[in-house]
Amino acid sequence: MPDQSAETKPAKPPVVVKKYANRRLYNTESSSYVTLEDLAQMVRAGRDFVVYDAKSGDDITRSVLTQIIVEEEAKGSHLLPESFLRQLIGFYGDSLQGVLPRYLEATMTGFSRQQEEMRRGMEQALKPFSLEEISQRNMLMMERAMNLFSPFQGRSELDALKSENAALKAELSALKAKG
Repeated sequence: MPDQSAETKPAKPPVVVKKYANRRLYNTESSSYVTLEDLAQMVRAGRDFVVYDAKSGDDITRSVLTQIIVEEEAKGSHLLPESFLRQLIGFYGDSLQGVLPRYLEATMTGFSRQQEEMRRGMEQALKPFSLEEISQRNMLMMERAMNLFSPFQGRSELDALKSENAALKAELSALKAKG
């Protein structure tokens, strides 16, 4: 998850990968052979690459990306529902074939943006409380609850719990008002 947006950070040029006749993929940046899994990791890390056929020089990036998806689906990572795949196949040769790629790209960009906003929102919501602080509060509440069952416990402990409960409710209301 990159901290900076693409606008503030200069984009690295895409890594050039060559595919040889023996089906091996060669990363020219690292001067090493790579696998489809390595390329999938690059995508997940946000690193762009292009794949060229070593003999013809043709750009075959699209077919290699498709191969990565097929490999992921074969591993059991079923991200694409069958109905979607059938609809997608149905659009090949259709008059809307030219519109669909732009629509899907815009939809995925919007989805990624919402996912990132949701991630930031969750981080902000959990920021005021550390897990340690929450654990300590839970332990304190459990200890006090156990003390209520003690036959020698006086009324003052119950009053203290009611007071703390009211304070926690006020704090929660204040946090809700902020968010």
